[in-house]
Amino acid sequence: MVLPDEKCAAAGVYRAPPDLAREAHVPSLEKYRELYSRSVEEPQEFWGDIAKEFYWRSQHTGPFLQYNFDVTKGKIFIEWMKGATTNICYNLLDRNVYENKLGDKIAFYWEGNEPGESMTITYSELLSKVCQFANVLQEQGIKKGDRVSIYMPMIIELVVAMLACARIGAVHSIVFAGFSAESLCERILDSHCSLLITADAFYRGDKLINLKQIADDALQKCKDKDAPLRRCIVVKHLGREELVLDGPSSKSPPLKRICQSVQEKKTESSKRVHPKIPWNSEVDLWWHNVMKNSSKECEPVWCDAEDELFILYTSGSTGKPKGVVHTIGGYMIFTATTFKYVFDHHPEDIYWCTADIGWITGHSYLTYGPLANGATSVLFEGLPIYPDVGRMWSIIDKYKVTKFYTAPTAIRLLMKYGDEHVQKYSRKSLKILGTVGEPINPEAWLWYYRVVGEERCPIVDTFWQTETGGHVLTPLPAAIPMKPGSATLPFFGVVPAVLDESGEELEGEAEGYLVFKQPWPGIMRTVYKNHQRFETTYFKKFPGYYVTGDGKVLHGIL
Repeated sequence: MVLPDEKCAAAGVYRAPPDLAREAHVPSLEKYRELYSRSVEEPQEFWGDIAKEFYWRSQHTGPFLQYNFDVTKGKIFIEWMKGATTNICYNLLDRNVYENKLGDKIAFYWEGNEPGESMTITYSELLSKVCQFANVLQEQGIKKGDRVSIYMPMIIELVVAMLACARIGAVHSIVFAGFSAESLCERILDSHCSLLITADAFYRGDKLINLKQIADDALQKCKDKDAPLRRCIVVKHLGREELVLDGPSSKSPPLKRICQSVQEKKTESSKRVHPKIPWNSEVDLWWHNVMKNSSKECEPVWCDAEDELFILYTSGSTGKPKGVVHTIGGYMIFTATTFKYVFDHHPEDIYWCTADIGWITGHSYLTYGPLANGATSVLFEGLPIYPDVGRMWSIIDKYKVTKFYTAPTAIRLLMKYGDEHVQKYSRKSLKILGTVGEPINPEAWLWYYRVVGEERCPIVDTFWQTETGGHVLTPLPAAIPMKPGSATLPFFGVVPAVLDESGEELEGEAEGYLVFKQPWPGIMRTVYKNHQRFETTYFKKFPGYYVTGDGKVLHGIL
């Protein structure tokens, strides 16, 4: 049980159990303070040591870190390890397969929308698939710096597609599969994508999403605006049982007998509609056909640490979506480090982040961060209350999940249905719980802590944004006492402040503008093709600071 001491209990503060602290990477508040001080006072040495854990084809040629946060002194820029060359896909897969000997380790347990639909893929298998698809992209004329749009459900091929882009230095722009044709078109046009990767269709709970039809509508809109895409690659996901493939993709979903109708198909077992898929033979290619004869070897393209890795659009409160740009080297070491320390990752862990890869959480803490650490993750296609409200807890028991990361929205939804739907499952494997996406209210925090975690699992309430790339304010589970509803203290390398309207820093418990005084490796570098908007949005209001746009209360609990 996570029992606070008397002083902490009076303040409503909770601590991790001693056995977790004994094995933790950061076992105490004193150790956190020591590491934090070094990270902000000696960033080159702190992050330089972490960078040594990764493979670099060549070292940086200039300063380890250069930046300007003050618009009155010139152009805003952030450069970490500029001139160093690496490949993030190589570091996530080849390094783990060959150097760390993790080839046979499971990279992902895929859990489908329907219970019983599942598959696994090892690091070696994932590397082979990624190399195959990287070769496919190159055969389609995609080269370093080209933008590729990805519009897919939560399936293994989504991870394969994004890492294949990274392997050849192409820039992926993933669009959440719940977005409209108009939203997809807007993002394709803004980032000047030359190829789209999508799927035939999928179910979200009991709702059919005819993804290819939506993608076709988007491509027609692009064509109407004189920006046609020449190629669309389509995964046969809902129709997967019709295929007989080699490799892990053939293992799931289980084969089902098919009933024919004139316009659509329906599986006898689930009575699910299989929509007729629109097809343009001049543009469309089936994934399984182009993968069939593709080589399982593909030499990575070596990229500068400051080359673009991906563009991810965030709508913000007003105006057209902003294409947030993250670059390779800094994002790699920051997502790897935050994942390791915030979730206190150990090799035997089974980790589950419920976020969709279409959001930044799925980029950083379902793909890049976990794979950089050689982790085993659950990749879930479905919904938390489908087919029943115990689905999440049944998955935790099925895979013996140890670290669980979800959104306050999901916690509040499940809380409504009562404790009994949680308590009918064991959940004994759980060690750490996490929240992401929005502030969590104390009532939901306490329910998550007491009912889901049985008062033995620390909660890491993480504050960050698409723009920050990774966690910026967060507890470390064994080191930083937890307070319901509070993201507590800054992560390594992050220096927050709270300013009043006139730009004066506020001390103690205060409410004002949350800002950051210096860059960390994972911070965004620009808005795609609109650096002026980047400067105006994040740096103009308070010169010398990165402004989050979030008002923040400082509680001063520690």
